[in-house]
Amino acid sequence: FDSDDPTRLAAAVAFLAAVGLAVGMFAIAVASRSIADPIAAVRHGIARVEEGVLDVSVPVDDGSEVGLLEAGFNRMAAGLRERERMRDLFGRHVGREVAQAAMQQKGEVQLGGEVRDVAVVFVDLVGSTSLAGGRPPTEVVGLLNDFFRLVVETVEEQGGWVNKFEGDAALCVFGAPTARPDAACDALRAARTLRERLDEGLQGADAGIGVSAGPAVAGNVGTEERFEYTVIGDPVNEAARLSELAKRRPERLLASAAVVERAGPEEASCWEVREKVVLRGRDDPTGLATPVPVGPAAAPSLA
Repeated sequence: FDSDDPTRLAAAVAFLAAVGLAVGMFAIAVASRSIADPIAAVRHGIARVEEGVLDVSVPVDDGSEVGLLEAGFNRMAAGLRERERMRDLFGRHVGREVAQAAMQQKGEVQLGGEVRDVAVVFVDLVGSTSLAGGRPPTEVVGLLNDFFRLVVETVEEQGGWVNKFEGDAALCVFGAPTARPDAACDALRAARTLRERLDEGLQGADAGIGVSAGPAVAGNVGTEERFEYTVIGDPVNEAARLSELAKRRPERLLASAAVVERAGPEEASCWEVREKVVLRGRDDPTGLATPVPVGPAAAPSLA
């Protein structure tokens, strides 16, 4: 074109400026999308993590700073998943209440404990020796797992937790590490419910159940390298003795008079003290309470 023509020159300059502006805007849009989209994906992933969904990751597009951000988010999510898995396993091993209490402590976990008012349910399988001798090991393990599953579900429904499995027995605690308004009531109700569920039918399994309550030391016992949270005291011993005695009684369920006295009136009315016995290893007699039968009038209780 004629470079001396001002009109044509201005038109050419305007055209080139428009093309440059369009190309620049397109390049800016592409560059913006290349940054905005990955950041939006990371923001979406963070929102999912805040909702508790940890099985999330974002694609890593390149090795730029944005790519490093995406890779860092994926590493963070993987670390959170591993941490949650460890916490879940920890809770399954020691009990979720104990795990929660331990994680809320500041600093190192200390050995020792404190006196707490607790209620204890001790559950011991009847005839475990004959079961182990008359059935294949895999069948025995399956039966034990079904039995303990029933125990754990029933105890946790009433606010307690299983402190430990001792072979074919389970020690269940109410009132530690988290205090309960009426731990005795919770324990008695759990024992009655468990007895009913066992009677309704866990084929091949029966158990003696003992319930007690009182002050006990609850805390970490062991060494700094290996310890466990447990409850030690007279209620634990008494519940174990009552469970042992209950295995020889038709009711298969005995509670001490002391735990019934501690319970609220509604739950206490479901029990009655009928006799007193001297438990093994004790000098003083213990009042034995059993659930009030449904139907015909029960035998008179002890005054």
